[in-house]
Amino acid sequence: MISDGMAEILRLLQTASWLDVAEDAADLLAVDGIAVSAVTASGEAELLWSSAVISSDFEDLQFTLGQGPGPDCRAGGAVVRVPDMGSVREDRWPALSAEVSVTAVRAVFCFPLRIGAITLGVLTLARSTPGHLTSAQGDDVDVLAGVLTRRVLDLGDPQLSSAQYRDLEPPVLHQAVLHQATGMVSVQLAVPLAEALLRLRAHAYGNSRTLTDTARDIVARRLRLAPDPHPTNLPDDADED
Repeated sequence: MISDGMAEILRLLQTASWLDVAEDAADLLAVDGIAVSAVTASGEAELLWSSAVISSDFEDLQFTLGQGPGPDCRAGGAVVRVPDMGSVREDRWPALSAEVSVTAVRAVFCFPLRIGAITLGVLTLARSTPGHLTSAQGDDVDVLAGVLTRRVLDLGDPQLSSAQYRDLEPPVLHQAVLHQATGMVSVQLAVPLAEALLRLRAHAYGNSRTLTDTARDIVARRLRLAPDPHPTNLPDDADED
């Protein structure tokens, strides 16, 4: 059974946009921010909606590092509850554990947006204080996740490429600049897209910057990554000794 407050939010969602009710949902669930992401064709997360800076910053950090409760939820299709980020084993998400202490996030709860066995996205709740969700809050989130799954489906196939997403109306693609930067790095360094994304992540992490800010500099041509001085493979036309 859901609460009266969540019933009202679901009623409003019949005519209002998610952003119109996101803050009310966060207040009802006693969290500081809510983020909704979809899974793209590449298997990465595409941030669709975020109700607060605490949520968007945490999503960006997870995307930069490639690890965390969100990626685990997306990969496993199961709920990931972290009521105290400070008590997480360091070997679970080593890079995230080293960085999360400088953020405001102290508790995270990730719920998969699923249709059958397919995970279309993730609903993430972020809180600035540790603590569990109550059973009533958990029931509310389960129902909300179902409604938001349908909202993601209304956008079209959530696993479409970024280029196909751009033909849709809101939400704005928060990671669109990253896809563009990845393509530019791939061409500039003559490496596959997957390796180009790894290079971007490594550069962002090594310079204590977010992946989004690094991508913006690439696209604006304020930054160009140098070729790997020790490539694993020689190009096909390289001279042999």
